[in-house]
Amino acid sequence: MRTDYNSEQSLVMHVDLNSAFATAEQQARPMLRGRPVVVVNRRTEHTAIVTASYEAKARGVVVGMKVAQAKLLVPDLIAVESDPAKYRFVYKKLLAILNDYSPHVTMKSIDEGVIDFYGITIDRSLVEIGHEIKQRLKDEIGCAMRCNVGISTNRFLAKTAAGLHKPDGLDEINHENLRTVLATLKLRDLTGIAYHNEARLNAVGITTPLQFLDTDPVTLEKVVFKSIVGGHWHQRLRGWEVDDRVFDIKRVGRQFVLERRDLSRQQIMQRLHHLCESVGARLRGQGKAARGVYVYAKTADRRYWHASHMAQLPFYSDATIYSLAERLFYKAPGDIREIGVHCYELSTDDQPQTSLFGDMLAREHQLVSAIDTINGRYGDRTVHSADTLQTGDFVKQKIPFGSTRYL
Repeated sequence: MRTDYNSEQSLVMHVDLNSAFATAEQQARPMLRGRPVVVVNRRTEHTAIVTASYEAKARGVVVGMKVAQAKLLVPDLIAVESDPAKYRFVYKKLLAILNDYSPHVTMKSIDEGVIDFYGITIDRSLVEIGHEIKQRLKDEIGCAMRCNVGISTNRFLAKTAAGLHKPDGLDEINHENLRTVLATLKLRDLTGIAYHNEARLNAVGITTPLQFLDTDPVTLEKVVFKSIVGGHWHQRLRGWEVDDRVFDIKRVGRQFVLERRDLSRQQIMQRLHHLCESVGARLRGQGKAARGVYVYAKTADRRYWHASHMAQLPFYSDATIYSLAERLFYKAPGDIREIGVHCYELSTDDQPQTSLFGDMLAREHQLVSAIDTINGRYGDRTVHSADTLQTGDFVKQKIPFGSTRYL
């Protein structure tokens, strides 16, 4: 028996809502419960599936599949257009529940969070707490809500445990059952091991999680990953924490697939303007200013065009972002299918321009702050440019996978 596994008490819990968005729709609409449901961003036959209920998954439907393709497998499939406000409500309820157990809660995405119990006095086992959280989801959000709970000594193994018995499972991975659990998994079952990393491991004869676990750190660092990442994997697999890190935001952006192919240039620019307003709100919501703007377009024949501009001074207003993006987009090609805008070279917004340009920029900052306050209180786009008056029917807010920064 190896002695370098983390044998401390398991004090990290990963909570993952089961098919969160599809389940939220089933909770909100009882007639959908027990039926194959998928959530899409647009109600067309050729749009990709964002998430699927377990009833749909059981019949072969997977995320990313086109609705038309899924209906060949499941003729009675029900496609529901995404409702981000509904999912934000569920997210906030989940966060409130998790915060009741520890001040150290990290939401990994809109539908999953981590509770760190290290340094917290608890009078019962995490297994008991996990079962209580499951019941509170049903009591405080709705009877259709289910989650998987994983418990371990670090974030990685807790997440792995949460994926063992979906839906509605509760599992713990510790030093005693680590090898037994890993023996049941494939490399791709490990978070962070996709095609590229699997190929790296296979190239040196590592084809199973157990072989990965038993590989020495020098081989992982010098041969497999060729960086300190290999050492992190050596620790991570053994239950030691290496993922308790917060990364600063590097860029803020949005993209949009045009709803029709026959839009005029003016209509496309209105949609770009809408994206700029959204990016500006996100930027300021993070307390950031930017120096760079990047725009891109994809054409119907899959050509990719892009342009960027780096300003001398930071900016933060919607008007400035769109002014720069509009100038760049002047050279964009025709027959556009998708557009996008990103702000980069971010810094903390401490009003760096005000000291240089005086009252004019101070007034702009006050105006932008006032608009953000109104939109924050009364809803997104309560106040916005008249140029984007009609675009809200098309450029809708998508489900914010992967990050909770903007919730």
